[in-house]
Amino acid sequence: MPRVHDRNDTIDKQEINQMKKYVKVLLVCFIVCALLTGCTGNTRAQDILYQVSTLDALMQGVYDGELTLEELLQHGDFGIGTFDALDGEMVILDGTVYQVLSSGEVVQPDLSVTTPFAMITQFNTDIQSDVSSVSDYNKLQETIGSLLPSQNEIYAIEIHGTFSYIEARSVPSQTEPYPLLSEVTEEQTVFEYKDVTGTLVGYWCPEYLSGINLAGYHLHFLSEDYTMGGHLLECSIENAAISINTVTQFQMLIPQNEYFLQTDFGDVTEQEKQNVEQ
Repeated sequence: MPRVHDRNDTIDKQEINQMKKYVKVLLVCFIVCALLTGCTGNTRAQDILYQVSTLDALMQGVYDGELTLEELLQHGDFGIGTFDALDGEMVILDGTVYQVLSSGEVVQPDLSVTTPFAMITQFNTDIQSDVSSVSDYNKLQETIGSLLPSQNEIYAIEIHGTFSYIEARSVPSQTEPYPLLSEVTEEQTVFEYKDVTGTLVGYWCPEYLSGINLAGYHLHFLSEDYTMGGHLLECSIENAAISINTVTQFQMLIPQNEYFLQTDFGDVTEQEKQNVEQ
């Protein structure tokens, strides 16, 4: 017996077809989102340390800028480094680049300026802790170290608070032929600040990155009013908040300039790098 056509059947089929269309649209949107933003459930996908050149190259006097600051900022909002011809210390905080000159003045350089060495990431807090009455830099390193889950990962470190004492340095712009970094730091300008509010910006790198970077801590300082700063040598903390971002990926730009390509990096020792750091 022939089946009698029911109007409700037509409505049901239309609804089913419409739902199929919606599902297809949602699926396409999800795939596009996953490809463009990494929203596949891996929230750590953007925890990338992007580095320009190597610390060993800087140690050997490779000071020619390789990447503009504008290009550098495409890789993050938090970092440290230096500028073309070693012209001062770099602090990148909240997506803004600050240059601490050897005179002690802090400026915002033009984004067309280049860098021979820099480290940058998109900062996302994974670990946070408050500290008080930290007597010196060694104690601060011990305090930070107690918060790190592993000695085999890279960490971006931000410490904001009131510092009873800061000792920092900067170096002047160099001219060719460039001297070794160890020679430059013998003539560094050292600044002493007391009872200042500001932020330490920097990184902790594991031992296996020695040569590419400095194993251990590398921190720069910037005061809250953006008038003081430099490469950290010593400090004591009154009260501060430590924020740590665990970095899960590492990328490096290999310079293509003549100095880098022809330099022998075999003579740089870890002790020499530690001496320059301090």
